[in-house]
Amino acid sequence: MASKKQGRSFPSIIRCDTSETASYESIAADLDGTLLISRSSFPYFMLIAIEAGSLLRGLVLLLALPLIIISYLFVSEALGIQILIFISFAGLKVRDIELASRAVLPRFYAADVRAESFEVFDKCKRKVVVTANPTLMVEPFVKDFLGGDKVLGTEIEVNPKTKKATGFVKKPGVLVGKLKRAAIEKEFGDEVPDLGIGDRSSDHDFMALCKEGYMVPPSKSARPIPSDRLKKPIIFHDGRLVQRPDPLNALITYLWLPFAFVLCIMRVYINLPLPERIVPYTYAMLGIKLKIRGNRPPPPSPGTPGNLYVCNHRTALDPIIIAIALGRKVSCVSYSVSRLSRFLSPIPTIALSGDRVADAARITALLQKGDLVVCPEGTTCREPFLLRFSALFAEMSDRIVPVAMDCKQSMFYGTTVRGVKFWDPYFFFMNPRPTYEATFLDRLPEEMSCKAGKSAIEVANYVQKVLGDVLGFERTGLTRKDKYLLLGGNDGKVESMYNGKKGM
Repeated sequence: MASKKQGRSFPSIIRCDTSETASYESIAADLDGTLLISRSSFPYFMLIAIEAGSLLRGLVLLLALPLIIISYLFVSEALGIQILIFISFAGLKVRDIELASRAVLPRFYAADVRAESFEVFDKCKRKVVVTANPTLMVEPFVKDFLGGDKVLGTEIEVNPKTKKATGFVKKPGVLVGKLKRAAIEKEFGDEVPDLGIGDRSSDHDFMALCKEGYMVPPSKSARPIPSDRLKKPIIFHDGRLVQRPDPLNALITYLWLPFAFVLCIMRVYINLPLPERIVPYTYAMLGIKLKIRGNRPPPPSPGTPGNLYVCNHRTALDPIIIAIALGRKVSCVSYSVSRLSRFLSPIPTIALSGDRVADAARITALLQKGDLVVCPEGTTCREPFLLRFSALFAEMSDRIVPVAMDCKQSMFYGTTVRGVKFWDPYFFFMNPRPTYEATFLDRLPEEMSCKAGKSAIEVANYVQKVLGDVLGFERTGLTRKDKYLLLGGNDGKVESMYNGKKGM
């Protein structure tokens, strides 16, 4: 397939010899339809509209889609993109857009990177992406995960007093056609790029400037790159939506929302007052799949300390699921839990202070009363990775029972960094058929306890390894603070998150 512009013919990207591409110094590449499989940027604007704005803003964008398509196809490409930008960005704080671009979009972009384009892009030394999308929207992903050196994109207009996007763009306007060529000329000067790749006729202007140009034709057989080919793995991400909100998925999600709200209220408040041993049956009746594996320890005998159940952390429901699996009340400890969440929790929930001595005394007192659940990662992780385990729990008991937790959500994530944590369980139960899995492992042998001479760090690392092997998750040394600094710009404590939101 070849296209012509200004007397030049651009061959298909498959004709580019990637074995020789390493000798090229520079490349200028379009994003949508070129480096990405999808030719439409609508799903990514929808994510910004919902995650940096609200569900209502996302609905307005979805309803405006016919107008956007007509403007794009029959008036101008620039006008269609300007409408997308205006509806998605107008009135939003730039800080919120930046956080959503860094915390939400990379996971969806990563699953959409086109293999043959990326192979060409990755072998070049100087990599520049030129796109009609706003720079602040795509730059975090391009630089951190594709290894791009520079993003030449549309610059949004910001009110200097309120630090909010106006919805309009700065001059020279939406970067399409000749404006892409002008941006490349300004960036490279006399040294034009060795390679230029694009996917549509409006890319021909900048491709004609390059020494060699290749078209990336639409293809239903185009495949994404494996996740390990990215410059770094996607371990942390935020946002409520599980699936990419292309028009059909977005429509289905909005149609499901009224039913989901009623269903989640039923799932939460019908089960809240019931004894734990009955809940598995009501869960099944309400469409919640519960998978319990392994031998569940009996309750502690009178006068003996309770078991310390140590689990990886998938959602705030982990301790509740363990209590349901055991058929009895257990206590749990947690960081950054609000008073309202503690009040509404069906099991006793105690907040840790972060002071090691005070927290140790709290945990010891709770174990004297009965069983206790701890999540030593300190925060949830959605991907198949385990964060570093805090070693504090290993010093508190030699009756340690590891529990491997996992869950499946098809529409909404039941965890958040930037959102309101109180709603986390409700979003989990808004999924049509949510699944929770708990696997009880054998109690740690005495020789692997601190009483047997092992250090607390050795015990914590051993428990992390055991759980990782059962779940098939990769172990990391990342912490709660790493996650919150990346996704939310704070250290994850209730006070700092609240103060951060007030200051934004």
